[in-house]
Amino acid sequence: MRISHGLRSERVDEDFEPRIPTARFEGIMNFVAIDFETANYRSNSACSVGLVKVVGGEIVDKAVHLIKPPTREFVFTYVHGLTWKDVAKSPDFGNLWQSLAAFLEGAEFLAAHNASFDKGVLHACCARYGLESPSLPFQCTVQIARRTWSIYPTKLPNVCRYLGIDLNHHEALSDAMACAQIVLAANKQPATQAVSLRRNSAARQTART
Repeated sequence: MRISHGLRSERVDEDFEPRIPTARFEGIMNFVAIDFETANYRSNSACSVGLVKVVGGEIVDKAVHLIKPPTREFVFTYVHGLTWKDVAKSPDFGNLWQSLAAFLEGAEFLAAHNASFDKGVLHACCARYGLESPSLPFQCTVQIARRTWSIYPTKLPNVCRYLGIDLNHHEALSDAMACAQIVLAANKQPATQAVSLRRNSAARQTART
């Protein structure tokens, strides 16, 4: 499932050999990878969201939604290709939240590339519509990529190129799928490299109880 809005597709070379190991990391946690695109500089201006659900180390579901932001102002059309016309008839975040919250059920953490951005958008949108923000911790795939493979620079296209992951950058579902694959790839590394993901999430879970 993919929505295209005339964006430039950034894909790896045909003859590039992916560096993702083939062995599966046992006991991987359940999580949702998430990516927001925003209309303008306001954090509550989400205009698209992509989500990918992982259960037991397997991708089991994915979703992408267009979102009508609070205002018609679009600054970042040049980034993601979306305009007010594309989203004018879409639900706003408040009306979409029930579907999003249901998708997040069972997740132990959320994964995002440059997670502080997506966390800020999620919380700002919840605040805008009087909703309680989810208490799920975020794992940042920028930090995961640096810690696991020492990838620099660590923009999403850089990491995807290194791992051989297909990417249509700034299309929300494609970005979320890439984040999910980065987490899964990191957890296929030797336990000494991957265990910190599990420990960090477990510590946050304990802190919340």
